[in-house]
Amino acid sequence: MKTSFILSASESIRDAILDHESELESLDRAIGDGDHYINMKRGANTIVEIRAELESLTPDAALNKIGMKLLSTIGGASGPLLASFFMSMGKILKENADDSVPSYAAAFVAGVEAIQQRGKAGLGEKTMLDVLIPVAQQFSTLATSNTNIKDICTALMHTAEQGMLSTKALIATKGRAAGLGERAIGHIDPGAKSCQLMIEAVCKQVLLIQN
Repeated sequence: MKTSFILSASESIRDAILDHESELESLDRAIGDGDHYINMKRGANTIVEIRAELESLTPDAALNKIGMKLLSTIGGASGPLLASFFMSMGKILKENADDSVPSYAAAFVAGVEAIQQRGKAGLGEKTMLDVLIPVAQQFSTLATSNTNIKDICTALMHTAEQGMLSTKALIATKGRAAGLGERAIGHIDPGAKSCQLMIEAVCKQVLLIQN
């Protein structure tokens, strides 16, 4: 992974968030506190805006800086969670010090585990982790089985979508929606949708480079 890819992927993520403004706002109005899109937009824009500061950094340092910036930029619960994700990814990439798909998968897994630890949540609780945990597990499995990167990206996008859609039938036990009980059933979790959009944006960026 090169820092230039992180920068281009950040722009793709920003565009994906902006393109789905109405959907994210609608989902959050239904079971959230109404500020999810605003926070995600602020964070995505901030990363793109510090491009000049990131360009000269190694990938691990760039991810760490992104995490620190998000911690001070995004409000609500999303800021600390996403900050932990990027900072943990950067830490693993620095420790592994190799440019391999298994290394990227290990970094992603570490990032997701950091979110789990910080958010005290797991699979099936109608959160972003219903997307991130299955994607992390599949990424780790495929990365260590010599699956080519195109097939990995295609599989991860499908898994992210399935995870996002699965939240519609779940009762929320974490976050703002937890107080709604069964009234949250029938609504997709906005955090899960945002994560699905980000994973799709990054995977599409990889596929663009590969073609």
